[in-house]
Amino acid sequence: MKILVKKFMKNESTSGLILILVTIIALALRNSDFSGFYTTFLHTPITFKIGDVLDIDKPLILWINDGLMAIFFLLIGLEIKRELIAGHLSSASKVALPAIAALGGMVVPAVIFVMFNYGDDFALRGWAIPTATDIAFALGILSLLGKRVPTTLKIFLMALAIFDDLGAILIIAVFYTSDLSFHAISMAAICILLLIIFNRFHVTKLGFYWITGAVLWIFVLKSGVHATLAGIIVAFTIPLNAVNEKRKRVSPAKSLEHHIHYWVAFYILPLFAFVNAGVDLRDMSLEKVTTGVSLGIILGLFVGKQVGVFLFTYLAVKYKLAKLPKCATWQQIYGVAVLTGIGFTMSLFINSLAYHESDVFFYTDKLGILIGSFLSGILGYLILRFSKPKKICNI
Repeated sequence: MKILVKKFMKNESTSGLILILVTIIALALRNSDFSGFYTTFLHTPITFKIGDVLDIDKPLILWINDGLMAIFFLLIGLEIKRELIAGHLSSASKVALPAIAALGGMVVPAVIFVMFNYGDDFALRGWAIPTATDIAFALGILSLLGKRVPTTLKIFLMALAIFDDLGAILIIAVFYTSDLSFHAISMAAICILLLIIFNRFHVTKLGFYWITGAVLWIFVLKSGVHATLAGIIVAFTIPLNAVNEKRKRVSPAKSLEHHIHYWVAFYILPLFAFVNAGVDLRDMSLEKVTTGVSLGIILGLFVGKQVGVFLFTYLAVKYKLAKLPKCATWQQIYGVAVLTGIGFTMSLFINSLAYHESDVFFYTDKLGILIGSFLSGILGYLILRFSKPKKICNI
């Protein structure tokens, strides 16, 4: 188990560094003479059409946000399923602390954002932006600390981030759904039924799930429900353990997770960051940055996340609802709580759903995400870097 965690952490660390580099490139392009080229590239129209049957016409940025990010959510779904069935979340005792901590990390930032934007209905659409945690960045920073941080604490952050993702999925499904097309929903339901049949009959050929999943994505896209949720649905129907036609035990879910993790970490997320993190800073001013939306996001991520996660963790342990991770100190728990304020990709994604790429806030909403995430990453690293480990510890 330790070997698997170390391998995962190594991948996340590298992915996090790439995301930082890509973000810097996007910011440089957006604030240079290449700004026009960058903007034109994002809005390059791409049309997929099959006669009069199917017509999908979207700019490149939405193909990435609605299409490629569905694969990202497919990976999240596979990770959640594995952890719930046979991993760190497979028992009530393992679930309690990260679940309670994640709840605090969603509630407090949302309250802070609402406090700064109460009365502005459009601005309030972004209440969920500071509730997200970027698992790649958070785990990447944690991995840079090596043996200074116990493995149990890394597992705690992984589990917390998984519940954070579950919360984001529910928020997207419930609060960021537009007008529904019941015809498209009906066709999507047929696809889901077909996927369930594949699962019940222990179909192990991933091609059946890919093809049906692609059709499901189209109908979910047309239904008004956000298309990325198709990835979660497909993930939950792929068998974790099955017997193939050669009577050998196989795990289609683990196999798929292994193969797409590389593509998500090193291509899809960096591409998403590149097209979403380009904020025009040339006309930025202190007055614009201190608007309700920007402050709500910055303080929600930097203050709300750490307060919510640490407070709920403390209450859970104090009232014996859960136990502190072995070999972890309260100072280290606080450091991890601060790291959860790195929203970045997930916050940018929810931001795109809330405001539909609108520039009504002069991009201070995206800048707020970058500032809040940056502050959380720096402070979280420093706290963990100089925290003292437990003197006596046996894992």
